[in-house]
Amino acid sequence: MPTLQLSEIWIYPIKSLAGLSLPQATLTSRGLLYDRRWMLVDETGRFLSQRTLPQLALFEVRMEEDSLIITHRESPSNPLRIPLVAEGGEALQVEVWDDTMSAQGGFPEADAWFSAILGRNCRLVYQPESTHRTVDPKYARQGEITSFSDGYPFLLIGQASLDDLNTRLETPVPMNRFRPNLVVTGGQPYEEEGWENFRIGEQEFWGVKPCARCVLTTIDQQTAEKGKEPLRTLSKYRNWNNKILFGQNLLPATDLYTLRVGDTVDILTSKPGPLQ
Repeated sequence: MPTLQLSEIWIYPIKSLAGLSLPQATLTSRGLLYDRRWMLVDETGRFLSQRTLPQLALFEVRMEEDSLIITHRESPSNPLRIPLVAEGGEALQVEVWDDTMSAQGGFPEADAWFSAILGRNCRLVYQPESTHRTVDPKYARQGEITSFSDGYPFLLIGQASLDDLNTRLETPVPMNRFRPNLVVTGGQPYEEEGWENFRIGEQEFWGVKPCARCVLTTIDQQTAEKGKEPLRTLSKYRNWNNKILFGQNLLPATDLYTLRVGDTVDILTSKPGPLQ
């Protein structure tokens, strides 16, 4: 069998904006360092995402020392700079799906910048260390927490799974349609959905459940144009209990390490996935 290896590491510092590819990343209890610690919300505190605002894909993000630099592809000469970490500030309640949690606001320059480009009122908020948003207790092992992610601190996808999907599509799609944190090469298509317990380098993980996919996967991350694929094709062979599955949500073991592209993946225990 070919060796399983970690081939890509991604973080998304601001939820639903463009991601950053990294050669290595440090784990924290709520996910990869800096992953989804910032988020845009509407006037009620409800999270904004590409599901309703596909144009969020056009915001590019890069890290520069202790700051995030955000640009919009249609006006790259007008960047926004915000801190990577923003402890302190105005306390408010925000919502991600069914979860309500404390966040920090008080970034008027950023609020005005995003609102002007998007043509609607919105606010930028940060998740402080004091906020402990727990994952669904149905799947938690020991009260794990997550950032502003949809529900879990890590998402892993096998490159073989995307390769198999692309053989079924008229126009192949890139991995960024699925916004993973970790991409693994080697192995068989969709086998990652059955990994129960495994290590990447020194870091141990637990597979939580296959990830149910939504319309965000149909948005071209370069143009923000919305189509029907790959969700239409996935629905024909990856449908389980009315959910379209692609990738695996993960929880970390208690001890936290640094992940590096090229790390070997060792499967400790596995079971057939729901569609295997």
